[in-house]
Amino acid sequence: MKRLVWMGCWAYLLIGLAHVVVGSIMPNLLEYYGKEYTAGGSLIFAQFAGFLVGVLISPLLISNFGKRTGLIIATGMLCIAEICYTLLLPWGWMYIVGTVAGFGFGMIEAVIGTLIIVAVKKGTAVAMSKLEVFFGIGALAMPLIAGWLIRTEMWRFSFLFIALSALMMLLAWMRCDFGELNDLLNAKGAKQEKKGALVAQYQGIRGILLLVFTVFFFLYVGTEMSFVNFLPSLLIEKLGTDKSTAAFSVTLFWMAMTIGRVFCGVIAERISYGRYVLWSCAASLVLISLFSITRQLSVMFIFISLFGLFMSGLFSIALVFASKLLPGAEESTPSILIAAGGTGGAILPLAMGSSMDIAGADTAAWMLSAFVALLLILSISAIFIERFRSKRIAEA
Repeated sequence: MKRLVWMGCWAYLLIGLAHVVVGSIMPNLLEYYGKEYTAGGSLIFAQFAGFLVGVLISPLLISNFGKRTGLIIATGMLCIAEICYTLLLPWGWMYIVGTVAGFGFGMIEAVIGTLIIVAVKKGTAVAMSKLEVFFGIGALAMPLIAGWLIRTEMWRFSFLFIALSALMMLLAWMRCDFGELNDLLNAKGAKQEKKGALVAQYQGIRGILLLVFTVFFFLYVGTEMSFVNFLPSLLIEKLGTDKSTAAFSVTLFWMAMTIGRVFCGVIAERISYGRYVLWSCAASLVLISLFSITRQLSVMFIFISLFGLFMSGLFSIALVFASKLLPGAEESTPSILIAAGGTGGAILPLAMGSSMDIAGADTAAWMLSAFVALLLILSISAIFIERFRSKRIAEA
């Protein structure tokens, strides 16, 4: 069991690296190809479109091939895609490569999450929190690695580092013995019975709550991915920061995210899920607004760190919050919300790239503030809808 959990942590570390590598070297990549930020946003869109397909298609693949084989396929696709990235193929091909890479790490994330939930009977939440922490470590380490490679004029090898890591993981999944869990890893899923009552789970106020959280996750993941992937470009455009320092800013953000994820569960349990989501959104709005008006790099680094700290637990705690508000739909609600998040992660960076090209970095930063303001409004709406529902139940 411990071996499986640590393999899951390694997988999430790899996913964290793969998620942010394009954003970490975005200025160099666009300069090499002579492209504008809109093209960069399109590349991120292609990657997250692949991610979304990988998440959605993973149940079908593991039901036909088993979880271990599914992970081998996904890791192999990620490895091949990162090698192709390293080769700096013609720009049109990079969109295809990005889609394949996104499919690979999207499927890895979905399969590992399912596997840990199914296999770990005691301390499931602790195991899942370990995965999230390792995702954060990967996401903060990649810009640091990229920054060093940028200084040595070898920035393209950021992709090769991930490819080699994926190859090592591929071999590990093929050779590792997990004892009694081998049957679980190799078993092919049985065909599930169709549930025609899916729509019935979200009627009335429950449907409104689902809509609110669907938009919330669309905006949250889209905002996070837009901020992470365009943060170096924002600093370069706003302050004239050098590329390696700008890349380090992403490491700073993910460092704060990782630290926050260690403590967010304990805090949320003490003050309630709703209050945690509400106050995190409110603090994040203040911080991203201050980031938009600040002109000093040192002060910006402070706001970037605090923004990452308050954003760190929003995804996981909001997912738990939504599931608690929609009892009886725990199997379908997380899938819908994660898919919504993947869609936002694909679409909003497109808008971010276009905004930077058309209106500049300052306007793009304020657009991020508008997204976070909508998150705050949605969190308030969810709390009021739940209180209204509770009041009606009490009156009845």
